[in-house]
Amino acid sequence: MLAVGTPRLQILPGNPDFLDLPWEQPIGEWNHPRLVTMPTGVHRHPVVFVAYHEGVYAIKELPVRIAGREYRVLRALQDLTHRAAEPAGLVERGWMDPHDEPSAAVITQYVEHSFPYRRLVSGSGFGVRRSQMLDAVAGLLVELHIAGCYWGDCSLSNVLYRFDAGGIEAIMIDGETSEMHPGLSDGQRMHDLEIMEMNVAGEMADIAAMNETSITDADLELGLGITDRYHALWKELTEHVAVERNESYKIRERIARINDLGFSVLDFQIVPTDTGNVVKILTHVGGRTYNSDKLRQLTGIEASENQAKILLGDLNYYLAKSGITSTTGKSVETFKWLTNSFEPLVARIAESWPHGTDPIQGYCDFLHHRFVLATERGEDVPNEEAFTSWAAAGYPGFPVGDGAAVGI
Repeated sequence: MLAVGTPRLQILPGNPDFLDLPWEQPIGEWNHPRLVTMPTGVHRHPVVFVAYHEGVYAIKELPVRIAGREYRVLRALQDLTHRAAEPAGLVERGWMDPHDEPSAAVITQYVEHSFPYRRLVSGSGFGVRRSQMLDAVAGLLVELHIAGCYWGDCSLSNVLYRFDAGGIEAIMIDGETSEMHPGLSDGQRMHDLEIMEMNVAGEMADIAAMNETSITDADLELGLGITDRYHALWKELTEHVAVERNESYKIRERIARINDLGFSVLDFQIVPTDTGNVVKILTHVGGRTYNSDKLRQLTGIEASENQAKILLGDLNYYLAKSGITSTTGKSVETFKWLTNSFEPLVARIAESWPHGTDPIQGYCDFLHHRFVLATERGEDVPNEEAFTSWAAAGYPGFPVGDGAAVGI
């Protein structure tokens, strides 16, 4: 065994070395100036947060074998999805029994602007946010399964959430039961859904108990609703489409529909059928990063998928008003949009909103408010006037559920 206090660390580039932390002690005993308090869900293993110049990191202790598995899964998911915690390092305390919980730790980057599911609880369920929760968790499971990830313990607690324009984004943070495969069988996918339904039903029962309401008032159907939306989305992304040989436009429509859902298309196959004039189109779908990748390439902005879709719409509207069609001219106008519209307003929003709130989400909320004003008037509304109106209204967000605008 190694001497006490000299752990083995695997650290990914771009992160601190974490050598100044007191690894000779379990994290529950730490009293260190880098420790910070961050919003988080319920964990079955000890978790602490530490702040560095590079950002805030979560450190979770668990046995060596389980820690290694989670770290490998998170590393594999890095290139496949943006909806899993980003790994920063793996720590092994070689002087401990590898079966003991403090014998290893996984370090991940903290998910900025995120919160646990209980922040969205309203009464015995999620109220006007229920539909958004269904979409968020179903979309996360579909994306993980497309990537070949069997979760094995999907629950509301094993996910962090953040607002994503008019929706909610779900990010997997606990992957200790997960496995990566070249592809998942239908049996593996269905088993993952069954585990999710059972876990979510238990969590909804806990919410009812916390509110001292009857179990009959608990939203025990939430998991089934997630499964229904999962199946609908899975079918949309993976079904094979038959078209006439001269209907190539339907291939473009198919790709555009998948992109509109936020997923990228890695490639597609055209397969002949027994009917000579009909071919079958098989699309190979990638991660749900189509709009966020496109926005990053054009502007360098990092945003969630729905946020990116809204921002690209604003950029395209700006370009259309300029009337410039050349590639060079569009590049210049994109820079003008960044420096004259996006960046000044994001800076202003960051100053106006509570500390820690996502200013890019604020910009999306502002764009929605500006759109509502323009629709009511039948003409464009200048940014300054729209911002003043938005601030006076209390910075409303997108309408949710019953149509009322909900701020964040």
